[in-house]
Amino acid sequence: MQDRYLFEYAVIRIVPQVEREEFLNAGVIMYCAKLKFLQAKFNLDDARLQIFAPKTDLDEVRQNLCAIEKICIGGADGGPIAKLDLPSRFRWLTATRSTVVQPSKVHPGFCVDAAETLERLYNQLVL
Repeated sequence: MQDRYLFEYAVIRIVPQVEREEFLNAGVIMYCAKLKFLQAKFNLDDARLQIFAPKTDLDEVRQNLCAIEKICIGGADGGPIAKLDLPSRFRWLTATRSTVVQPSKVHPGFCVDAAETLERLYNQLVL
């Protein structure tokens, strides 16, 4: 029997008008401590976002999504947060915030293969 590992994930949402609380799912970030896995996957549907919120600055949204990826990777170009350990980076990325790019609440689950699970969550929740 294969081992199953506890993981946590959050959906990354684009919330153009924070006060209205309407959003589009744009990605998923997933963390699995046992597998030392922290990764995000995104899809910014420009046409859909422009219909939903025509005044949204797409370049700014893309920059925010890229920053999330850099922090997940942990490279020097991810800034000081990217230098933290994996759990701290995940907690920082999923902290509640009132900005255009927001995480959902964190949800738990069990997986065998973290990359495969991230792909499944991405397909179910974003595409």
